[in-house]
Amino acid sequence: VFPHQIIQITWKEQRALIYERHSLKPWRSLFYLGEGWGLCREGNTLWMSNGTATLVQRELQNFAVLKKLSVHLKGQPVIYLNDLECDGYHLYANIWQQDWIARIDKMTGEVTAIIDASHLLSSQEKGKLGSDEVLNGIAFRPKTGTFFLTGKRWPWIFEVRLD
Repeated sequence: VFPHQIIQITWKEQRALIYERHSLKPWRSLFYLGEGWGLCREGNTLWMSNGTATLVQRELQNFAVLKKLSVHLKGQPVIYLNDLECDGYHLYANIWQQDWIARIDKMTGEVTAIIDASHLLSSQEKGKLGSDEVLNGIAFRPKTGTFFLTGKRWPWIFEVRLD
């Protein structure tokens, strides 16, 4: 979300859809190569994931690539980076099909912490979900310094503070 527009990426159609913020009317679309998995705003740029171990920083106006960041933990690539959130110093990415969120140094790509979110749902709640109904949502709330976490078709949205 930006002051005058909202940007949505598509999973397989390779398009960023841009809407006028207040009316939600489609305004324009931009094209990119690959899949779109997650997107977060950092100032006037965007960080985007595509399910690999590489995050891409893009220009807002034309979606041009500004930087590619290889994400790694102890020298090994971290794949399946999914939904993203920016908080200033770090990028946060949930790892698809895992109950983990990686805290990533946006300058080096090093994973500086793994947040275990496996305890958020009870075993009974997890038992009612399908195999694709996994942790898949993260949003930072700057006013409180907390994060909202949820998953596909989860019964709850959790507000947590990451230590």
